[in-house]
This record gives sequence, structure tokens and C-alpha cells, in this order.
Amino acid sequence: MVQTIIGCKWSLTVYQLLDGGINRPGEMVRSVEGLSTKVLNQCLRRNIEFGILKKVSYPEIPPRVEYEFTVFGTKFTKILDALKALQLEIESTEFDDVAE
Repeated sequence: MVQTIIGCKWSLTVYQLLDGGINRPGEMVRSVEGLSTKVLNQCLRRNIEFGILKKVSYPEIPPRVEYEFTVFGTKFTKILDALKALQLEIESTEFDDVAE
């Protein structure tokens, strides 16, 4: 699962958008240059299958759809945040080692 999610370059971008309050597909496509509706839908569908995101449909006209993290998805993104922090720590340590 992790390899599939991380292998999709747009998943992490979608997580960042959701963290930033952008949760509607149209907004996501407009916010990210190079992201197409087709690729976004594939990415969202895959994340729903893994239980990271859930789709919320509102019975309105026109229809409105939003995406949000599941409980598992929130835990999963905390792990990704910890990995990012570790990567930044490693990178700063590498530069410190070179300076010595």
C-alpha cells in the first residue's frame, strides 16, 4: 500500500491540499499545475480503496463532492509527516558532517 501511494506523485500533493483546506476536486485541479482531472480521480479512487480518504457527496444541485481523511488516513499522514521530519534531519546532519 505504502509503495503504491508513495509511487503516485500526486498522492502527497493531494494530502497537502487537504491539509490546506482544499477538498473539492475542481479546486485541486486548479491549484496544481500539471494535475489533470483524470489523474486526480485515479489518485482519489486509490486513496479511497486504501481507506486513507473518504468521499462526501452532498445532495445539492449542482452536486457537490468533497474529500477528507478517514481516521486511518489521519494516522497515515502523521507517519508521512514523521518521515518528512526525519528526512529533513538527515539532510541537515549530512551538511553538518561535511562542514566539520
